[in-house]
Amino acid sequence: MATSMKNICFVMFLATLSIALFNQVDGAGECGKTTTPDKEAFKLAPCASAAQDENASVSSQCCARVKKIEQNPACLCAVMLSNTAKSSGIDPEIAMTIPKRCNIADRPVGYKCGAYTLP
Repeated sequence: MATSMKNICFVMFLATLSIALFNQVDGAGECGKTTTPDKEAFKLAPCASAAQDENASVSSQCCARVKKIEQNPACLCAVMLSNTAKSSGIDPEIAMTIPKRCNIADRPVGYKCGAYTLP
């Protein structure tokens, strides 16, 4: 009886482990499997001054990079709120205005990004 109960417990353990491994997260974050918000934030270096000063002009290089990232609003949001952006002195409220300042027509207007909303 004790051996039978051990076998049942072992089988249950294996079943639980199999389910847990089968349902594990595949590593994809807001910006996909191959990158992170912090890595993407480095790509937005041309936007640094525009993300700190709402009166600063936004370069075409900045706009091109933002347009590429903003195709995934969750990624754009994560990038603008990332540790890299914060440590670079980025003001999230000003950074959220960059897609509009770039005149990106298909930007995700009204997308909620933490305490901010994309204009």
